[in-house]
Amino acid sequence: MESIDKEPIGLVVHAIGKTGVLHQLSGVIARHEGDITSVEILENWPKPARTYFEVVLPGEAALLLADLRQLPIVQHVEQVNTLQQIYGKRIIIMGGGAQVGQVAIGAVSEADRHNIRGEHISVDTIPLVGEHKLADAVRAVARLPRAKALVLAGALMGGEIETAVREVRQAGLLVISLNMAGSVPDAADLVVSDPVQAGVMAVMAVADTAKFNIERLKRRVF
Repeated sequence: MESIDKEPIGLVVHAIGKTGVLHQLSGVIARHEGDITSVEILENWPKPARTYFEVVLPGEAALLLADLRQLPIVQHVEQVNTLQQIYGKRIIIMGGGAQVGQVAIGAVSEADRHNIRGEHISVDTIPLVGEHKLADAVRAVARLPRAKALVLAGALMGGEIETAVREVRQAGLLVISLNMAGSVPDAADLVVSDPVQAGVMAVMAVADTAKFNIERLKRRVF
């Protein structure tokens, strides 16, 4: 059986904090032909090390857990639900505080409706101003795990932010912009005038339980 057909499992490994912890843990996972799809160092030296892995395995997880526990540095290993199973797809909202708050109202309300029906969608916000700070933040969204859509909420955005928007769209991220001054609306996938509706549409665009498809829209400004 190909491991690509299987869902990843989550592992939290508690170990003695020292240089080379990640090397030793990943070596055991590699021997079990595990494909590490995500890894995060939660704590490290001088504290006891805690490392979170998401791994796709071709075999049984119990065998991997047993071998990890045999490492002298390992104190405890637990199998947990993955962040995808718990938090699911992420909607990121950034820009001016007032506009971000209004977009979040729509996004959280719509996500609640879909999550009740079995979806897993979470909403993250960051009030942020300044061209270069926002451009850096936009580019960073492409590095965030499980991020599916970005909503830019503000009154004026352009310049380097527009360049960053075009870059993350090429990486496959959906970008929705409020109808604002500046060049960012020209670079976004969708432009929405009402911030609450922008949040609703962002969630609808990524939800499997919705029938909304941006590619089928005959216009992109609302």
